[in-house]
Amino acid sequence: MAETTFPENDPRHHTHQVEAKLDELIVQLRDDVGKVSDPRAEALFETAAEVLGGLRKAFVDFEAREEPAWRRG
Repeated sequence: MAETTFPENDPRHHTHQVEAKLDELIVQLRDDVGKVSDPRAEALFETAAEVLGGLRKAFVDFEAREEPAWRRG
């Protein structure tokens, strides 16, 4: 997908930045699952990655105006 640059006052400028940071953190958490031997830590890292994935989806949906809440206004 081609990178699009938006002006700083456009919310998409900021949502793209947040999405990228969330992506990095999700990858790190999933990588760390394989680096620890404590099943509770594995579950914590995987759960955190899933929650952050849901948050990332909310940012994507905001940009795409896919949810009714983001279509208002």
